[in-house]
Order: sequence, then C-alpha cells, then structure tokens
Amino acid sequence: MTPRIFFSPASPFVRKAMVAALERGVEIEKLPSAAWPVKRDPNIVRHNATGKVPCLLLDDDTPIFDSRVISAFIDAQGDEGETLYPQDSRRFTVLTLEALGDSILEAALLHRYENVLRPEDKRWDDWARGQMEKVDSGLDDLEGRWFDALSAGFHAGSIAVACMLGYLDFRFADKDWRSGHPRLGAWFAAVSERPSMQATFPAA
Repeated sequence: MTPRIFFSPASPFVRKAMVAALERGVEIEKLPSAAWPVKRDPNIVRHNATGKVPCLLLDDDTPIFDSRVISAFIDAQGDEGETLYPQDSRRFTVLTLEALGDSILEAALLHRYENVLRPEDKRWDDWARGQMEKVDSGLDDLEGRWFDALSAGFHAGSIAVACMLGYLDFRFADKDWRSGHPRLGAWFAAVSERPSMQATFPAA
C-alpha cells in the first residue's frame, strides 16, 4: 500500500516531504487536511497528537512525523537519484543545514502567525521583529559559511533551504532577501527549475 500523507498545498514542511519523494521516486498518496495552529484537524490529531503536518501514515496507520523524519524515511525507501542523507563525512553537515533551514522557516511562520492570526490589539511587535531577525541572520549564514555545502548537490539540507526560500517568496513577497544574498538568490533560481520544485509550488 502506498504511504499516505496529510497534505496542505501551502505548507512548506509538507513541500519538503513531497520534494524528497519526487527526488527519490517514492509514491505518496495525498490525504486532505485542515491543519491550523488555532483550530486543529481531529483527523490529524488522531495520528499525531500535535495536529501538525506533515504526518505520514504507513500501511497499518503507523504515523511518521515531522518533516525531517519523513524525509529520512522517504530517502530510505527511494531508489531513484542519490541519497538525500549522505553517510560519509558530509552527513552531519547536511543534517545541520536541514536543521538551519527548518529553524529559519519556523521563525518565518511564527512571524506570520503573530501578524495574521493574532488579534491586532494583542500583537507583540518585538516578538515579530525578533523572529524576522532570526530569518535575516539565518539567510546571512547561508550566504556565507554554509553556501559551499548548500550548493554541493541537492540533498536534504538543500531541500529544506529551498522550501524555506519558497515560503518567503510565497508569504513575504515584499521582503527583498535576494539583494543582500546574491549567491543564495542565484542558487534558488537554479534549483527552482528542478521538476520536484516545480511540481510542489505552493498554493494558497
């Protein structure tokens, strides 16, 4: 039986899993979901107590989450392309890059939740500003110390960063992150042409 995933077309973490599946030739069935940070989807909660997506279900409904664990599972099942998690000296570099991409993405999500979901009279500007500072310092680090590792193949760390940058374009269209990060911008333009990235373009 094909693994199933609670799917949201706008979720960058779901996109990570789907890109991994396409890169490794693993078929995944999409399940509808209504994941929301305020009102949770009981269908997801039944399998993942946090109610978050992505959540992958195996044949016997055993759940696998979160995006990093799902991506590693997909990679282990795949037989196309190269492994997304090298088992040589690059392993922990790739894992750290994946964690960095996810951390920047989490900060961007928290910033959006603060300014979109929280009632206006309860919003905390310093909190939102602090989250965007994490995004900006993370982008600086990707442009600098991490760029060579990021651009050396299309691995799990690259996928995490690509989906994070795609989310910035999708939800923060007025943020000009490219002007201060030209290498990162050129890299993202190139990897965005991959079929896996084209097929998973986010939708509202």
